Amino acid sequence: MSKLTLKDVDLKGKKVLVRCDFNVPQDENLNITDDTRIRASLPTIKYILEKNPQKLILISHLGRPDGKAVAKYSLKPVAQRLRELLDEEVRMLSDCVGELIQNEINSVPERVILLENLRFHPEEEKNDPAFSKALSGLADIFVNDAFGTAHRAHASTEGITHYLISAAGFLLEKEINYLGSTLEKPKKPFVLILGGAKVSDKIGVILNLLPKADEILIGGGMSYTFLKAQGKQIGNSKLEKDKLDTAKAILEKAGKQKVKILLPVDNIITDKIEVNSNVKTVGENIPDGWIGVDIGPKTIKNYCAALKKAKTIIWNGPLGIFELDAFANGSKKVAGFISRLKVVTIIGGGDTAAAIVKFHLESKMTHISTGGGASLEFLEGKTLPGIAALTNK
Repeated sequence: MSKLTLKDVDLKGKKVLVRCDFNVPQDENLNITDDTRIRASLPTIKYILEKNPQKLILISHLGRPDGKAVAKYSLKPVAQRLRELLDEEVRMLSDCVGELIQNEINSVPERVILLENLRFHPEEEKNDPAFSKALSGLADIFVNDAFGTAHRAHASTEGITHYLISAAGFLLEKEINYLGSTLEKPKKPFVLILGGAKVSDKIGVILNLLPKADEILIGGGMSYTFLKAQGKQIGNSKLEKDKLDTAKAILEKAGKQKVKILLPVDNIITDKIEVNSNVKTVGENIPDGWIGVDIGPKTIKNYCAALKKAKTIIWNGPLGIFELDAFANGSKKVAGFISRLKVVTIIGGGDTAAAIVKFHLESKMTHISTGGGASLEFLEGKTLPGIAALTNK
């Protein structure tokens, strides 16, 4: 890796500022319902503490407070969860910049400090230079461990690197190594699974990976635009009319490059997307008034047969509306199948990661990305500003 990493910098006696991704889901009572992202930051946090820094200062955003201090987006629940996971006191401060905060960082006895939500300040998302400089003034060294925000050029990901030596944390380094090395030279055969709602979200991934993939398996809402492009009936299923020509062009291009694209040959359909709705299985054509919500059993069989030959599998996007159990079978069966294969399995973050967690298969995958949008842009071959801005070795 060409960028500085955690082990390349001297941390002893330094004030170390770490950008984490603590954007965790919470219930209506502000209880954290999934602490995966907090746990993912622990190796970096613990390593820094072992190096005896003067202070370890953690920063993050949570939700979309739109540049205002909103109580439900406070990081206080994260501070409490960190105390439990680290078995160490974590001092939560009321803001993330300013003279008062700087004085508190210097005077409080605790080694670990969590600052309040960065996005309470509109300058964070605007990548404001003055705000970036104010953040940099809190520490001697900056560590970015938030892969989930690496695709955003914000003050705490890109702007701050203009003022401090900046290194990748262990989580960011792991993401770069897994995604980067896999995409550069995937072990063949390489099978790509794509799902999710929209074709438009995945066009860049398909075009970038088409020259490298051997087969592409398509499911989820995006599959119905491809089926419609082939002249199939899709009833009231998700359709991006403006992407029909794109879908046709992708199918033609794949054919010319001898890359096999597999589409559903049968579908689970419903009359309405809710619990206890009417559900049935049909073939490739979906009748009017019905909505495609998952791949059917024949498609599952076809997809598993293709995956059985793979040496590398990358999966981005669920194959159905997995949040409802009645429409989760396709994603569940395919996830279970690849979990038993002795191959490289990389799960793009976001909903795909949430599905794998729901099926309790996290430990069976080679790597689960912590960044939905970031992993998608990485798969598209884009440069992520939060990575590009780090100090070169």
